[in-house]
Amino acid sequence: MNTDTQQNKAKTWLKRVGLAGFLFFLFKGLAWVAVFIWAGKCAVS
Repeated sequence: MNTDTQQNKAKTWLKRVGLAGFLFFLFKGLAWVAVFIWAGKCAVS
């Protein structure tokens, strides 16, 4: 019973870290897109 609880906690922790990692890289990617759009607008004008 104890190992089931530990495995369940480990799965929950990995899912949480996975979600946090996904969101981090999503926002990081969106920030880079915004930087390139801004740089392109500055270069044109």
